[in-house]
Formats: sequence, structure tokens, C-alpha cells
Amino acid sequence: MEAKNNKRTIWAWAMFDWANQSYNMVITTTIFPAYYVAITANKETGDMVTFFGRQYVNTVLSNYILGLSYLIIVITLPILTSIADYRGNKKLYMQLFTWLGSLSCAGLFFFTMDTFEFSMICFGLASIGYCGGFVFYNSYLPQIASLDQQDAVSAKGFIYGFAGCITVQIICFVFVLAPGIFGITDEAFPARLSFLIVAFWWIGFSLIPFYLLPEGTPNAGSHDYNIFTGGFKELAKVWKKLKELPLMKRFLPAFFFYSVGVQTVMLVAAGFGAKELLLPEENLISIILLIQFVAILGAWLTAKFSEKYGNVKVLIVIVAFWTLICGLFYFITKAYQFYAAAVLVGIVMGGVQTLSRSTFSKYIPQDIPDTASYFSFYDVTEKLAIVVGLFTFGFVEDVTHEMRDSALVLDVFLAVGLLILISLFLAQDRMKAVKELKSALATIKI
Repeated sequence: MEAKNNKRTIWAWAMFDWANQSYNMVITTTIFPAYYVAITANKETGDMVTFFGRQYVNTVLSNYILGLSYLIIVITLPILTSIADYRGNKKLYMQLFTWLGSLSCAGLFFFTMDTFEFSMICFGLASIGYCGGFVFYNSYLPQIASLDQQDAVSAKGFIYGFAGCITVQIICFVFVLAPGIFGITDEAFPARLSFLIVAFWWIGFSLIPFYLLPEGTPNAGSHDYNIFTGGFKELAKVWKKLKELPLMKRFLPAFFFYSVGVQTVMLVAAGFGAKELLLPEENLISIILLIQFVAILGAWLTAKFSEKYGNVKVLIVIVAFWTLICGLFYFITKAYQFYAAAVLVGIVMGGVQTLSRSTFSKYIPQDIPDTASYFSFYDVTEKLAIVVGLFTFGFVEDVTHEMRDSALVLDVFLAVGLLILISLFLAQDRMKAVKELKSALATIKI
């Protein structure tokens, strides 16, 4: 097994974030949401669209498709990651999902109302590709970094991701704002070209980690299981071990509840600005670029604060901040209010993601050969939270026709996650006190 904390390996790992966050920026956050709202709204049907013969509110449909894609991940990934641990081939799965995502992004280049159903399927498949690849990427963290370095390495990954998505967004921004320079006369073409740029960026830079990252280590031992039986047996073993980790048992429910709010807000924020506040595409792109710059600083500061104050304590502060921000979305009616809230989101966006990942990584046993199965539970928890968040957000909007009401419901999930985090902090303190007491008693000579 390759030694941990190898600079070249860590750089290659971070480059995967640099590659795939282009999808997260352009497709889920900026250009695609604005393009989708613009192309699906017209004077005759308003904001209603027809998808395979059934009518939906445009943003409700996109949230449902995203939610369905995450649900597919929730169902399939525990099996795939357990098989990857069993066979030691997690890099192969990371490659397959990345190719699926990038090719689906390329398919979005053909997105018009004439290809609406095909394009929305590509939209869902791109999400599956992104989420699936990220699971196996995350599982490398304890394999390439020692326990004391995992916060910093996790932060480095997110910083590379933010920097990469800023770079590709600026490239796309040039085509969106100044199409005439390139002789482009079709108003819809710059957005569709952006989807193609993301596809090439994503798969192109992913070739670096595909080449340099180590292979997984099989956990099969001498057992003579076939691939499916071995995968299920490995999954059952990991589930049993997770139930024996008291801090993990508290962290995962907290992570689920606050992720419902955090992840959903990040996915629907651009749609909120485009639909509720009628913000032009260039304004949305500009403010979200600013968010990414702020998020880089936020991820770096979070790693520093966690070194001094501990992961859980810093997470409590960040999630409390998120709870406040999400509540404020209910009252946003002006563009400047949205911009202010967006900057606040940027401050804590990188922090909550990088610290959640490294906190979970620290709770995993550090002496196991591969961790894809463990990280499948982390990613499934996050993706299930997104499913719940997106379907809740879409359902409330469908009933009330107000996205603000949906944001208010999300705030309840954040508050519950905050309370469980506080209970985790108290439990962690009690365990530390008991350990120190036993250590002190052991030194007393009778």
C-alpha cells in the first residue's frame, strides 16, 4: 500500500475536484438553471412544461429529476461500493461514473424544446455521474492522508474544486456575455456551448487522478465469494461495524438533517434568483463567481479553526449560521438582499462540506485497507438528504406556488441537525472525560 501524505498523490486527488466541480458550477448552479427557466417559460404556458405527456411547473420538474437521480445513487451505491471494497477496484467505478457524467453533459449541448425529454434525461444522468464519481473520490481520503492531515487535505480538495469551477465559469462567461466576438448570433448557443465545455473539462482533467491515484486494496481475503455475494456480505459487515461506533451513530443523523437544508439551498438558489427575482443570467453568474471566491477563503478558515477548536464545535457554529441564512430566504424580495444572502452562503458553503467529510473520515477505523464501503454510507446519507430536500422543496412549491415557503420548511431540517450536533458535542466531551479519568486512575499505584 502506498505511503500516506504523498504530495503527488494528494495533488492528483485534488485535481479530481478541480475537474468535476465544473459540473456543479455550470450545470446545477449558474448557466443551466438560468437557461432552463428561460427556455421553458413562455406567454402561452407560463411556467408549465410537458414531460412525457404530463405537465409540471418547470422548476418542480427539474427538482424532481435531480431528486430521482440522487435516489438512484442512494439505491445502487452501497452495493457498488461494497463490491469495490471487496474487489479493490474503486478507481474503475470512479472512471465509469465520470464518463457517464461528462458524456451526459455533452448531450445537453443539444438542449432545445424539440429535444426536451432527451435533454432532461441527460440532465439526470449527468447528476448520477457526478454523484457516483464523488463517492469513490471521497473514499480515497483516509487512504492517502493520515488522521492528523485529513482536515487539511479535505480542505485542499474543496479549494481546488472551487478554483477549477471559477476558471471554467469565467471561460463560459466570456461566451455568454460577448458572443459577438466569436461571431455567435444565436442567443441560446453560448449556454449550450458551456455545457460542452464542461464535458471536455470534466473528463480531460479527470485523466490526471485516473492515472496517478493508487488502486483500491481488495478486502476479499481468502473468501471464495462471487462478486455480488461478496459485495452484499461486505456491506452487511460495514453496517454492523457502523452501529458499534457511538460517535458515528450521532454524526450521521446530524449530517442527514443539516444536509437536507445545506445541499438543497445550494441546488435551488440560482433557480430562486432567476424565477422569483427575475435576475438576468449575467448577474446570477457574477454573484455565484463571487460566492466561489468567498468559499475558498471559508474552506481554508474552517480547516484552521478546526485545528484550534475541534471539528464538531466549528460545525455547530457553521450549521447555526446556515440555519439563520435559510430562514432569511423567506423574506428576500429584492436583488440586493439575494446578493447579500449569497455572499453569506459562500462564507459557510466550503466550510460545511470540507469539515463534514473530514469529520466522518476521522470516525472511520484508520487501520482498514479500503474505505469505499464506509464512505458509501456517508454519501448515501448526503444523497438521501438531497432527495428529501428536493422533493420537499418541489412539493411545497407545487402546493403553494411560493419558493419562499419551501425555504422555510428546509430551515426546520437545519434546526434539527443543529440540535443533534450539539448532542454529539456533549457525548464526545463525556467520552473524553471518561477516557481521561480511566487514564488517571491507571496511573495511581495501590
